[in-house]
Amino acid sequence: MSTTDIHVRKPADFENFWENISAVEAAIPLDDTVVRDDLRSAEDVDVYRVNYESIDSIRIHGWYCLPKKRTRPLPAVLHIPGYQSDPILPKNWSRLGFAAFSVAPRGKVRSRSQFNPGYPGLLAHNITDRDTYGYRGFYVDVLRAVDFLESRDEVDSSRIAVTGSSQGGGLAIMTAAMRPQVAAATAAVPYLCDMVRASTLTDSYPYQEITDYLRLHPGHRRLVEETLSYYDVINFAPQVRCPIIVNIGLQDSICPPETGFSVFEALGSEDKKLYTYDGQSHDGARHVHNPLIDRFLMDKFGMPKT
Repeated sequence: MSTTDIHVRKPADFENFWENISAVEAAIPLDDTVVRDDLRSAEDVDVYRVNYESIDSIRIHGWYCLPKKRTRPLPAVLHIPGYQSDPILPKNWSRLGFAAFSVAPRGKVRSRSQFNPGYPGLLAHNITDRDTYGYRGFYVDVLRAVDFLESRDEVDSSRIAVTGSSQGGGLAIMTAAMRPQVAAATAAVPYLCDMVRASTLTDSYPYQEITDYLRLHPGHRRLVEETLSYYDVINFAPQVRCPIIVNIGLQDSICPPETGFSVFEALGSEDKKLYTYDGQSHDGARHVHNPLIDRFLMDKFGMPKT
């Protein structure tokens, strides 16, 4: 499988487009609040409700978990949710010894009062305008979650990882590309890769949103393809330099495996590994693969085996 089999055009001003967005968001104070949640905390894990400011003056929520018995500084992991799923409460990561943050980008529970395109809905929200496209703010929300972790005294900023599945997998790659301080990444069944072609390889949602939109607005194809080219994860992948593992299900009807092969091949990291699971669909054999993710991150960060 070669990336030449899947044609993703990279705009000439791709880097400049994202540099401009980065300059805008960098000027916005994080203005974060961290409040302990006694109800959700446990004997071994402290749970906190986090809110911070993002682009377009939208407040973003997240769950932050810390092992109760901890020494500073801690390695950290950022968990990014899938398209239809809401943020997990990442207690299990903290039980392994991580400071764990599960972000709720705009449109997710507790981050949807100001922006809520729905699911389905987000993929096609303002899809003909790169500057107001729904994922513009969503991507920035995730990037600023890394900034939150870097700002924490209890976090070792040299040991921050990103992880996620489906949408979370694609955005883990995007985040590792845009935040070079990310030290390790894992991407399961990544979404948002070769999006236009993916919409021709499957009739499942979310990619079906592209097909639905173009059926109603066939004259907008060029604009849709242009907008998506600025957000396609394959165009971010060459900037990834940290160690990364990717897994795909070879019978995935939601995120076609062809796109998983292509984004893996496009990754710039010299320390990358692809796990393929025959007979598996969009879950990507998580019952087998999730323990590999735990070991991968713990090994990369020099953490003791539990």
